[in-house]
Amino acid sequence: MNQVSTNTVKVRVCETDALGHISNISYFIYFEEARVEFFKRLSGEGAMKDLDIILAHTECNFVNQGYFDDTLTVTTFVERVGNSSIQLIHQIKNQKHQLIAEGKATVVYFDFQRQRSIPLTTKMKEQLNRFSISTPS
Repeated sequence: MNQVSTNTVKVRVCETDALGHISNISYFIYFEEARVEFFKRLSGEGAMKDLDIILAHTECNFVNQGYFDDTLTVTTFVERVGNSSIQLIHQIKNQKHQLIAEGKATVVYFDFQRQRSIPLTTKMKEQLNRFSISTPS
């Protein structure tokens, strides 16, 4: 059975615009937090610093409005595992289970010393595939 990674966010005043809507930049912060939690869960709490990944691409579709004081659930899935890259899907839903935003992120396994991508290990691919599903609904 495939797994998902979820975390909860409480929208703070500083994450909203003058109208009380969630600011567009805040969604990318929520996605980043979700990715960090996803990789912590994948690799173990202490091993995150040893996971050499970089963000190559991110995008967001704003579906419904979110507001100050909403409690949001961010769910992360693996859409695709490549040779050296991982494509993640993030879905953000409010406390009423309405889809607020959906995003994608591509991260790359990276050798910082040589400044180039490197292949994911077989073990990493196996771990990632536990979270891999078709586009979630």
